[in-house]
Amino acid sequence: MTSISALVVVASNRAADGVYEDTSGPILVQGFAAAGFGVAGPLVVHDGDEVEQALRDAVDDGFDLVVTSGGTGLTSLDLTPEMTRRVIEREVPGIAEAIRAVGLAATPFAAISRAVAGVAGSTLIVNVAGSRGAAKDALGVLTAEFVSHAVSQLHDGDHVRAAEETTGGTA
Repeated sequence: MTSISALVVVASNRAADGVYEDTSGPILVQGFAAAGFGVAGPLVVHDGDEVEQALRDAVDDGFDLVVTSGGTGLTSLDLTPEMTRRVIEREVPGIAEAIRAVGLAATPFAAISRAVAGVAGSTLIVNVAGSRGAAKDALGVLTAEFVSHAVSQLHDGDHVRAAEETTGGTA
């Protein structure tokens, strides 16, 4: 399979305004690059409409994977899940649940994340909380094997069964 194309979008009003430098986006970029993905970003934008536009642009540009970092909390300015739902056609709740589950092993604050994941066209979009720890948790779930399988499915590839991989038989 060809290289996975990924974009990291950081949803942070303060980072977009230059108040501080985001540290979660570079972790995601480095992790995806190490997995062999062709990765762009991090693109730092204000939460809200700019997130929606960045997602729509990424889908139009044909990215296989778009991961947002930030904007998943409980404040009135945390709008990334809502913007993502405006773009996706189908949710894939297990991905966000898996990332939260990894985070919960380290901190109860992972349960506060309202992150969602879903599909727009043939692009997989995943929200991640905007912390270094959440970025690392996401990389533990969004491995090269996992993302390659998901992207294959988005292009109507066949389902790979674990039994076939280990025994050569059918499951």
